[in-house]
Amino acid sequence: MSFLNWIKPEDYSFNSFLLLERFQIALMFEHCGWRNRDKVVWKDNMGIALKANPAVKWYFENSCSEYAPAIAELVNNASADVDAMRIRDAETYILASVEDFIAYTTPEIMDEKCDFIYGWNKERLFELVDLGGKVVLDIGAGSGRLAFAAAQKAAWVYASEPVGTLREYMRDKVKSESIKNVRVLDGIITELPFPDDTFDIVMCGHVLGDDLDAEIAEVSRVCRGGGYLIDCPGDSKVHIKPRPELLERGWEEVYYVGSFGKDVYCYLRQVEK
Repeated sequence: MSFLNWIKPEDYSFNSFLLLERFQIALMFEHCGWRNRDKVVWKDNMGIALKANPAVKWYFENSCSEYAPAIAELVNNASADVDAMRIRDAETYILASVEDFIAYTTPEIMDEKCDFIYGWNKERLFELVDLGGKVVLDIGAGSGRLAFAAAQKAAWVYASEPVGTLREYMRDKVKSESIKNVRVLDGIITELPFPDDTFDIVMCGHVLGDDLDAEIAEVSRVCRGGGYLIDCPGDSKVHIKPRPELLERGWEEVYYVGSFGKDVYCYLRQVEK
């Protein structure tokens, strides 16, 4: 049932949704999940699952009040004549529909389960740009794949991540491994909490694309003139598609065959100010 094979939805409680951030909940309802093709089926399963889990329903309604009427409608339309097996089927369907968000609630599994992490070699980052002595920002840092690699060479690395469970995971790693040059903080790519011209290098892995021009404008704002913007997605068990939209905006493409034998495309651009 899992799409990315990062998790087994059956192993997770529906209460995992209580660990999601507001923006994640909003995205989930806006898109009716995204690991499925049938919105009607998703809504039916969500209604059944929420009717059986009033605490999660309350959390969703109070975290994202703009979706409260839609949530109430889903629950009111859900069948009351369902047994425990049907409820659990509905729960696992919804968990699987946003399995990346659910994986983030247990970030300790990600190094083992996420192909773009365990299949990736940090030398790929080092080949893109000289990190020595630089001040670096990693946007959407996740569990820290890029940030902790960069910290081996950079003077300072700031790991910006909007998901609380991932921030705490990175902070625990910083503490347990006595890493002195990594700071973890909240922030999203279109609203970075830094002054202009703060960083020598601004990098990310799976963030650019929802609002590309606004995102590039913001990452360029916090990058110093002469510095570099980097998009380094990591290796995948499926081909990573090229991004002509970045080439059109002046980025340089770096191609390699990844550890799984699939195409990988990285991109970088020097900032001119």
